[in-house]
Amino acid sequence: MLTPCSAPRCEMAAGSRLLLLLLLPWLTAGSHSPPGCKIRITSKGLDLVKHEGLRFVEQELENITVSDLHGKEGQFHYNISQVKVMDLQLPFSNLHFQPQQHLAFNINNASISLRFRRQLLYWFFYDIGSINASADGVHIHTVLQLAKDEVGRLKISNMSCNASIARMHAGFSGTLRKVYEFLSTFIVTGMRFLLSQQICPSLEHASLVLLNSLLDTVPVRNYVDEHIGIDYSLLRDPVVSPETLDLDFKGMFFYRAREEQELENHAVEPVIKETERMVYVAFSEYFFDSAMHAYFQAGVLAIELEGEKVPKDLEVLLRATFFGTIFMLNPAVVDAPLRLVLQVSAPPRCVIKPSGTSISVSAFLNISLVPADRPPVQLSSMAMESKLSAKVYLQGKALRVQLDLRRFRIYSKQSALESLALFSLQAPLKTLLQLTIMPILNERTKKGVQIPLPEGMDFTREVVTNHAGFLTVGADLHFSKGLREVIEKYRSAPAVPAEPTVQPTAASTDSHQL
Repeated sequence: MLTPCSAPRCEMAAGSRLLLLLLLPWLTAGSHSPPGCKIRITSKGLDLVKHEGLRFVEQELENITVSDLHGKEGQFHYNISQVKVMDLQLPFSNLHFQPQQHLAFNINNASISLRFRRQLLYWFFYDIGSINASADGVHIHTVLQLAKDEVGRLKISNMSCNASIARMHAGFSGTLRKVYEFLSTFIVTGMRFLLSQQICPSLEHASLVLLNSLLDTVPVRNYVDEHIGIDYSLLRDPVVSPETLDLDFKGMFFYRAREEQELENHAVEPVIKETERMVYVAFSEYFFDSAMHAYFQAGVLAIELEGEKVPKDLEVLLRATFFGTIFMLNPAVVDAPLRLVLQVSAPPRCVIKPSGTSISVSAFLNISLVPADRPPVQLSSMAMESKLSAKVYLQGKALRVQLDLRRFRIYSKQSALESLALFSLQAPLKTLLQLTIMPILNERTKKGVQIPLPEGMDFTREVVTNHAGFLTVGADLHFSKGLREVIEKYRSAPAVPAEPTVQPTAASTDSHQL
């Protein structure tokens, strides 16, 4: 039995419900994981997909298998076999976005030309030969539902299809042509029914099996090199509007020895507003930060120069700078080779602004003498702060970065006086970075990382635009391979692992890794 609440308690309960309703939008927003990478396909891109997809549909319909047809009507016996599609005319087709994760594909007023073998018996007359037939007014309406599967890959999860044939004609020849034409209604009606029943199953197989095998070529979780990999899994189902299809990808790099470790995303969520190009790809600061964090975890952001690898002019300058310290050392150590160890001290950070993209790096530089058979003698340990400019560009399907050293500063971790003494090393060390380290970095970054597009589809006419907290790459699409070519390649190829078989490596202790 319910008991009425007192006025104060009722007011408190009502207030709690009101507070919950006010907080609900914020709680929902908090559960929305921002993507590190986002792809938008526009209606212009869909037009290109329609052109290539129409060729694929034609190929599928040409391979329709129609069952043999046989029957009897009075003294007229017939058997129709070896039905083959000879020609298709698909003059009116349309592929468009339909909200709620759908793609709608319509074919109107198409025609299908057929040829089949006839065996006809009318009273005592027996005749065999071939018949040409035409199905006109063919209408096909299909809706494909797109969704994220269990591993985070885009898939066609469902398909609905309706097909109809308005008219069908059969042409007969021979001495019994008039008789055949009179009795052809039975044949034409049966062939029309059988043909219409085969269209949707053929397209369903093409979508749920063949096209999904094409989507299997999209990279989801791949290794970039021996140290890191990238996670391109979808965060949620695609968002479809009448003009666009948006895909939110995780876009997170990971250290291969700790693949399950997650880097929390606090970056700005990319927002794509443009629709002029066929496709737009957006990358947030998190995308680049996670790559540098993964390399930092792998322990490869370091370089060591020793002995003859140290430029001669720099060695002379260093010995002169630390002459007082060296003079006080054991004479057996004075002429020992120099060793420079440059080690990044924290994961570099990326900042994307409308004016450009930059990367901030903090590191320390240890300078030591390394006499033979003796422990190293440290001359100095200095901190380094630098800012690199990053030019991001797309080539094919590979996102690449060109780095350039812009700002550089060193200072002593011991005292301000020593920092002043190190001022003369500023320019030589900057030159060392530009000539020795930047080429190593650019050699690595120019290899790039693949954008999650199916095989056979590439970008052209790319334009990079910077925004506050993210950048976008607008491009047009180009099919370098046909859908059928890619599908046949992967259907005939043996099954391969989703990831390379190279085993993850532990954090490297080799300092020549940068």
